[in-house]
Amino acid sequence: MPQDRITAALDQVLELVVLLGEDMTQSLAREGLTTSRAHLLWELRRGPCTQRALAEALNVSARNITGLVDGLVETGFVVREPHPTDRRATLISFTEHGFAITAAMEEGQQELANLLFADMPARQLTCLTKGLGEVLERLRARLLVEEQKETRV
Repeated sequence: MPQDRITAALDQVLELVVLLGEDMTQSLAREGLTTSRAHLLWELRRGPCTQRALAEALNVSARNITGLVDGLVETGFVVREPHPTDRRATLISFTEHGFAITAAMEEGQQELANLLFADMPARQLTCLTKGLGEVLERLRARLLVEEQKETRV
């Protein structure tokens, strides 16, 4: 395949990343959220969870998760509650406000998906998702190799 087609494909993917990032940042800012705080809320959709589990899910330190949770408690998105079986642990769960905002985020995701893909012919959408899947697989593999190199040094 000619190099200019390969480079043009990457240019389109990078533009897509930038546009999606800008759209997400603006939408979250309207709700008083950062991407990190929204990511934490997204993880809580599975149910109440300990800060340790959230730190692992977000791949951040305990210190970072404490800061994120503190900010979300202060702004009324989540509450801390005693763990029912572990005196040392605290559960993080939604407030009504946090639950409503997260439900609205899910609805917004569906609206965007429909805007971008609903009118696309099924075969074209299948090819797009298959191609993106392959790209993601290659990128994840590359990142894993880079991570392994860093841990050996």
